[in-house]
Amino acid sequence: MTYCTFINELIDNLFMRLFFTSIFFLILCSNLFAQKRTYENIVPNAGFEKFSGTPIGWFYKGSHFSSVMKYWNSPTSASPDIFGERVRVPKHWSEKGFGRMNPHEGLHMVGITTYGCDEGKPHCREYLQIQLSEPLVPYQNYHVEFWVNHLPRSLCANNLAVHFSEKSFEFKTEELLKLEPHIQAKKVIMNHGGTWQKISSDFVAKNEAGYLIIGNFKTDTETETSICSESDLNFAYYYIDDIVVMKKEPIRDIPRKKDDLSYLKVKEGLLIPLKNIFFDLDKAELLPRSYKELYKLLKLMRTNPSMVIEVRGHTDNQGQENYNHHLSIERAKAVVAYLREGGISVERTLFKGFGDSQPISDNGTIEGRQLNRRVEFLILKN
Repeated sequence: MTYCTFINELIDNLFMRLFFTSIFFLILCSNLFAQKRTYENIVPNAGFEKFSGTPIGWFYKGSHFSSVMKYWNSPTSASPDIFGERVRVPKHWSEKGFGRMNPHEGLHMVGITTYGCDEGKPHCREYLQIQLSEPLVPYQNYHVEFWVNHLPRSLCANNLAVHFSEKSFEFKTEELLKLEPHIQAKKVIMNHGGTWQKISSDFVAKNEAGYLIIGNFKTDTETETSICSESDLNFAYYYIDDIVVMKKEPIRDIPRKKDDLSYLKVKEGLLIPLKNIFFDLDKAELLPRSYKELYKLLKLMRTNPSMVIEVRGHTDNQGQENYNHHLSIERAKAVVAYLREGGISVERTLFKGFGDSQPISDNGTIEGRQLNRRVEFLILKN
């Protein structure tokens, strides 16, 4: 073997060792990265920091809370409370200790009564309800957690729980929601020294639930209570903050239905309903759940650069005709604004409002009114 041949073989061996060593480290790093990967929290406004209105004063009706706290609402007439900056707690309740606790994180938190019906407390059951930014994926494993703290002078109780629902609830009266808990604090929640406590668990979704509800879904008889160190009130009250719902490995694909926009064959004259577009009550602001559907429409228009559409807004018959017509226009404009922000030109995105003049279902039922509150798009040119 010549000296040059020996040197060449030595270089080749060193190169191969470096090559395989590099591959090994790349695989190791990718595995470590995958293990640390986290997924999106699908609870909008999870820390109660965003508001639709000025959070001044105190709430005595569920509609008050729903009109102020962004994306969240009360499914019954009972009202959760907001605590934090600019929120003034009435003297009568402040003297009982309401609002003296600091939030778990951020500047705001909410509070609900979870026990006290048999003792005659008004609003003895209060609930928090929100539409998730995407529906649960059947058979997908999820991690759920939220932080709780206890009003020191109230009773301590168990059964604070999370329920995932395929529909939202809207009761005009104070109700005990008899729902099946998916995550539940079966032991009495004792917060010693004002320390926040995390309630957490994993669960496997069974359906495409799109709503989360927090509260006590059991009667007073079914609920266990305990007298805490300072308890002199005959009800249980808990502060709640920082709610998380996120996917866990392995990740399952989101199933696509036959009418999914990604399957649409563009044809002039087609009128297509946007099935997952949502707005706050009497408002034209898009809710977070809407953006996944809108992104599909955006991709469709990018894939078909000559496509021109007219976005059409509709409402139910609740309210005055002129108001409904204006609201339907504003909602159609909100969809168009999203497309234009995505780079779709003004010439390709027209809009029109029809108010309540073109119902597709019975306005005499809740379900019918929900169907009538819709957004569609007409393909003017493909």
